[in-house]
Amino acid sequence: MEVRITDDLDLGKIAESGQCFRWKRVNQNIFRIIAADKCVYASQASDDLFHFVCDEESFNTFWYQYFDLAESYQRIRERISPEADPFLWNAMEQEKGIRILRQDPWEMLITSIVTQNRNIPAIQRSIELMSEMCGDKHYDSCGAEYYSFPQPERLAALSEDQLNACRLGYRSKYIHAAAAAIADGKFDLKALTHTDCEGTISQLCELYGVGTKVASCVALFGLHQLDSFPRDVWINRVLENEYPNGYPFTAYSPYNGVYQQYMFAFYRNHSRASHPS
Repeated sequence: MEVRITDDLDLGKIAESGQCFRWKRVNQNIFRIIAADKCVYASQASDDLFHFVCDEESFNTFWYQYFDLAESYQRIRERISPEADPFLWNAMEQEKGIRILRQDPWEMLITSIVTQNRNIPAIQRSIELMSEMCGDKHYDSCGAEYYSFPQPERLAALSEDQLNACRLGYRSKYIHAAAAAIADGKFDLKALTHTDCEGTISQLCELYGVGTKVASCVALFGLHQLDSFPRDVWINRVLENEYPNGYPFTAYSPYNGVYQQYMFAFYRNHSRASHPS
């Protein structure tokens, strides 16, 4: 089906934004996107015209929310003027089209643990291996198989050898501990939807192997707490170089996580342009 979306949405920029690892670029313009137990082929014909290989009901009941289309990212960008913050304004202009996807918090918890000290191909491979090992098999609109992300009970039931076969390295023990805590009811991810960002991060850090960076990513990308502000090497460079007198967290609340994504993408892409591999 064809959908006209007038607010910011750029599939390519979202795919490169570091928040999703089950997107596959089929060709220059088409992406195969797996989320929960769903799979869709999506393409962008123009700035505001998109094609999704699904029926209208599927789009309205799942993909509309997944892409956070009820939120105006143009409005979020317009909160910042070029006079007040020329760096952030320029970063948003260059990287507009990024949106914070509404992803499953359980999947984002495990995915965020997997991302620790890994490159993107390795992250994607581990996620696919876990899904193939104990997720449910489905078939997409082209008849190709895919696997939903495994539920906590199934992941917790994997042996050490099975987890190691997913190429998780030292992260295996963290993933098993998180899966067991949720499967046994000792940790309630759903309850965090009613907790503020600071409380969410604090509680997530109680899980074995989960630090502030992982917890911040889960809060932002899994629980859609848009004020969460994950820090990595790129964001630390942004804060050091662009905000030596301090970043205005209070003024930019409750969308610090959205602004973080623009700055992250801008600095990473600028670095690539300056130092092509």
